[in-house]
Amino acid sequence: MSLAGKAALVTGGSRGIGAATVRLLRRAGARVVFSYRAAEDQARELVAECGGEDVCRALKQDLATVEDGASLIAAGAAVFGRLDCLVVNHGIWPPHDQPIFEMTTAQWRTTLGVNLDSVFGLVRSFVTQLSAGQDSHVPKSEGHGAPGFGAGTKGHIVLVASTAAQRGEAYHADYAASKGALLSLTKSLSSELAAQGILCNCVAPGWVRTEMSAGTLADPVASKKALATIPLGRAAEPEEIAGPIVFLCTPWAGFISGEIFNVNGGAVLVG
Repeated sequence: MSLAGKAALVTGGSRGIGAATVRLLRRAGARVVFSYRAAEDQARELVAECGGEDVCRALKQDLATVEDGASLIAAGAAVFGRLDCLVVNHGIWPPHDQPIFEMTTAQWRTTLGVNLDSVFGLVRSFVTQLSAGQDSHVPKSEGHGAPGFGAGTKGHIVLVASTAAQRGEAYHADYAASKGALLSLTKSLSSELAAQGILCNCVAPGWVRTEMSAGTLADPVASKKALATIPLGRAAEPEEIAGPIVFLCTPWAGFISGEIFNVNGGAVLVG
């Protein structure tokens, strides 16, 4: 599971699933750049925990537009000279229930700007830098196991979606629509990029114990309703989502492309 010699960018990496992913990527030997929007203290603490700025760097960057995504890739690639893995983890979920007939245009555009437009900017710029700059240092094989193991892989893209992408979410149509688009984007990118050695996959979590979900999971009524849909009977811990994300960046995932990895305790099967 070694990622020694690789460089990864994790968006929204200062806390929750993103922070758990940063930690696990570092344990696997990768150098990591991660973005944050406002949690500066947490970002600094995470950098120190992960070995300091020689191997882990935090970049403050809003991600609300195509241009924001492009700027982050440029800044991230400059830190360690290149990027081999892109983990698109950031996103917003307006916590208040909002019937569609009351949803404002501003809310819709804000959610899609953060959850989708910036993703386009990230992916387009990441693929551009891979295509333009990696041929000189990417080996024919990632070099583990049997002949052909991980052969020809230039880079990995992992998009983080949600169970809401697959079954919808009442009163959160903006969020579900934006995450649903990531499923189609994953499949489209796989069809387009796999032959070039760029593998794109998606991890789709359900309820996870993060700051974003804390309010809902702390509410006895809302929590009971949410957990009742999960056969395992609990929310995931961030590390349980980070594991599959990091796996998809390793040579062990060298023959996986265009997949939606459901990491939700079986919830999507019964929803």
